[in-house]
Amino acid sequence: MRASRLLSILMRLQKGQVTAEQLSATLEVSVRTIYRDMDHLSFAGVPVYADRGRAGGFQLLDGWTMPPTGLTGIETEALLLSGLPDQVRQLGLHAAMLSGQDKIMETLPESQREFIGKISNRVHVDPVSWFGKEEPADKLHDIADAVWNCRRLSCHYESWRGVVERTINPLGLVVKGGTWYLAGEVTRDERREVGKDVTKEIKEGQRIYRVTKFQEIKVLKETFSRPKIFDLAEFWRQSVKRYEANIYRTTAKLKLSAEGLRQIHKLGDPVAKAAELSKSGSDAEGYFNVTIPIETLDQACSDLLRLGSSCQILEPRELVERVKLALRNMCDLYR
Repeated sequence: MRASRLLSILMRLQKGQVTAEQLSATLEVSVRTIYRDMDHLSFAGVPVYADRGRAGGFQLLDGWTMPPTGLTGIETEALLLSGLPDQVRQLGLHAAMLSGQDKIMETLPESQREFIGKISNRVHVDPVSWFGKEEPADKLHDIADAVWNCRRLSCHYESWRGVVERTINPLGLVVKGGTWYLAGEVTRDERREVGKDVTKEIKEGQRIYRVTKFQEIKVLKETFSRPKIFDLAEFWRQSVKRYEANIYRTTAKLKLSAEGLRQIHKLGDPVAKAAELSKSGSDAEGYFNVTIPIETLDQACSDLLRLGSSCQILEPRELVERVKLALRNMCDLYR
């Protein structure tokens, strides 16, 4: 905690004079603690001194700056993603990440090197889900280059309407569960061509593209200006929220046993949450009535069969008939 605070103080001092009271308010510690921190910086060889008086404060000796790490631009970019080593490799930045890590390690005292080595041997991040696999992303390097340099992309993309040809402005990359997505903006001319058959997101210009769905891409020489107000993380959150809200088209009413309630999470968090919020008190046989969202009848039939005898479908009638047909076919197969 102290090391982090000392670094924050040092970075603030590089911007100019600052008082103990200002640092105390910013770092949420006492003024006495700030004075002790200044003593620690002095003992460590940092030329910090105090000017007394109303207009005084702490400042660094003129011309002194923090020792450079020697990091190149690409090494810095790679280190920002160093918690995702497989994704760094896919972006072609693995060698830069290792080089940058070596340079940073050289600036640290031996005690901190040992601690960092202990962390890396005891904590590992694997962003891919169980039984999942990392999707091939052979076009990722070119797409990333276009994102870094604000270069337009000409592409053939496999959408739900078939293969479409688009020119897009690549705004950012997101990796989720080992799968890469591109946040892109359809150019204005093509936005007019798209017409009324597309989603609101495309009409507004910005949407999500799955990188493996790009059949062909070409990085154009033409550049574009990024939107002045574009927050990639917030855009992704809103896109996920919109997708999860739109994927469920209707609802189904079920009777679930206590075991069924425990197993309903297999159908996804939104379904489990809806079941928990809608469940009635148990009947004489120990079953609960619940209402859950479903995507399609076929998908719901497949999903609900996983719950076996812990679940009885009440509505819609079409779903009941579909499950009965599936069960008859299974009985015929094993007869």
